[in-house]
Amino acid sequence: MNKPKLAGLVAATHTPFDANGSLNLATVEAQAAHLLRNSIHTAFIAGSTGECHSLALAERLQLTQRWAEVSRGAPIQVAVHVGTNCLSDAKALARQAGDLGVAAIAALAPCYFRPRTLSGLIEWCAAIAAEAPETPFYYYDIPTLTGVSFPMVEFLDRAADRIPTLRGIKFTSYDIFSYQLSLNLDKEAFDVLWGADEALLAALAVGARNAIGTSYNYAAPVYHRMLQAFRSGDWEQARQEQYRIAQLIQLFLRYGVLPATKVLMGMLGVEVGPARPPLENLTAEQQTPFRKDLETLGFFDWINSKKA
Repeated sequence: MNKPKLAGLVAATHTPFDANGSLNLATVEAQAAHLLRNSIHTAFIAGSTGECHSLALAERLQLTQRWAEVSRGAPIQVAVHVGTNCLSDAKALARQAGDLGVAAIAALAPCYFRPRTLSGLIEWCAAIAAEAPETPFYYYDIPTLTGVSFPMVEFLDRAADRIPTLRGIKFTSYDIFSYQLSLNLDKEAFDVLWGADEALLAALAVGARNAIGTSYNYAAPVYHRMLQAFRSGDWEQARQEQYRIAQLIQLFLRYGVLPATKVLMGMLGVEVGPARPPLENLTAEQQTPFRKDLETLGFFDWINSKKA
């Protein structure tokens, strides 16, 4: 397995639907083009942002197929979330992703009948990863949503012998202590992507090398400025850019994060449609004040400016 680690900022993309909530694969090409215009070269599909658990298996297979087609020969690569509560479905998704030659696969823990031990979680991941023996595997740790919480440094240490393709973790938690331990366990062997966009600067401070999240879809210029400021030692600007993201996400929380960000993508010219139930979409009446709130915040100026 000689595929490189996932580099830089990785956008966790929305799954595009039409106005009736049906899968709209015609939008994938526009999503990829939008990411490339914003210097994002990896898409992570069918994860939490992609409403994975609201998709049928057939839809997830179709979505992966389309992203693989769009990325073929283009300067963008695709990582595929294949986790689900049904192991046979997860295996099918992993097999397809491996056959298509994607950059990586990742899997959440099952979140209904949950593994009670770390060994149980490792065995679950091993069964999925084995279906794509040439594809790097990442465990997708997001305990606030799955209810599954184990020390990730122990996961990496114990899973390495059981999962030959284990590359690392999508670490979506604010636990900087656990993150730093995982990040430094074996820098050559493992790749630990920071998954909480609103606290990226904190992760950079302890050594983060890459990150994955929703807001790289719509606020990449802010993050590029943050990274440049961090690398040049300009902490004041880096903090200012991170605070902008904190304000933005605080705004989304008022409207509902996924429905609001899908509306925002439409404002940016990429129509990804509504969110699926049980998420509640913004009404037409809510979308007008939502845009005004974005304008008051200065969002459109932030993403169109090269400087702070």
